[in-house]
Amino acid sequence: MGVVGTDLITRAQAGDEVAFAQLVAPYRRELQVHCYRILGSAADAEDQLQETLLAAWQGLGGFAGRASVRSWLYRIATNRCLNALRSARPHRPAGALPPGAERPEPTRASPVIWLEPCPGTLLDGLADTAPGPEARYEAKEAISLAFVTALQLLPPRQRAVLVLRDVVGFSGRDAARILGATEESVSSALKRARAALHGLLPPAPHRAPPAPGSAVERAIVARFTRAYEAGDVAGLVALCTEDVVLTAPQADGEYLGRDGAARLLTAAVFRPGRTLRLIATRANGQPAFGVYACQRPATVPRASGLLVLTLAGGQIRAMTRFDNSALASFGLPATRPS
Repeated sequence: MGVVGTDLITRAQAGDEVAFAQLVAPYRRELQVHCYRILGSAADAEDQLQETLLAAWQGLGGFAGRASVRSWLYRIATNRCLNALRSARPHRPAGALPPGAERPEPTRASPVIWLEPCPGTLLDGLADTAPGPEARYEAKEAISLAFVTALQLLPPRQRAVLVLRDVVGFSGRDAARILGATEESVSSALKRARAALHGLLPPAPHRAPPAPGSAVERAIVARFTRAYEAGDVAGLVALCTEDVVLTAPQADGEYLGRDGAARLLTAAVFRPGRTLRLIATRANGQPAFGVYACQRPATVPRASGLLVLTLAGGQIRAMTRFDNSALASFGLPATRPS
């Protein structure tokens, strides 16, 4: 720990709030994203970040410097998240499909989970936070919708162990200290979590997603927007990979392949007399859209959920729908301006 860090700790322990803010500032964003990965909710992650900082401020007098400030903060944040999961009440189920939609028979069943998308603003600067040497996943991969979805299907403690070891890159010894566990128990939990995650993640695509903001990504987003707003099911299906998946985290079924996508889009999305408009945004580092619908040409389009695209090369590999509760954290309005 450098002289500056030691000085900040001394001043903060003496009650200097400005020094404390400077001490924790470098870690706020990565801690919030860490909480999001464990909790699967951007709103809950913000709450637990604030709880973590409050606990750190109140407990700073007991910080003896045996671990780094970063490890100490991760210990507080991780255990706050695990406590929150233990005491959490079940979330009220939200509509997996737009209001009034009739759902066709899914291609296959899927587990129902609580998951919120992560606003792009939360990820600003995340790529600048280098993971530890033992990390197995890059920062962008470990915030993708598929990865965070798979994490939510792990038991909470396995989830925390895997994130600490394979995403953040803490050593087994440091992860054990953070969790107040033995290295052997952490190693055992990590082995089980890795095996489970391998079965939960979709197979790696033959083509990587295009770089954010690249010409390829902009082109697919533009073509998707035109087809979606025109209600062109055939045009949308043509943009998809053969193994495309359409789903919603709180739905108990998925629609697989181009035929499955066409069935769902025709029956539940592009209904007669319904006009759709989009507002582009980003979620979990991926292209996303606020969806707005109106039943009559003269009416104002009203919010009808958030749609996130997973890309493979210049094609769409997955579409994931969230309900209107996701819109506020993205700064999206309840109605679409003309």
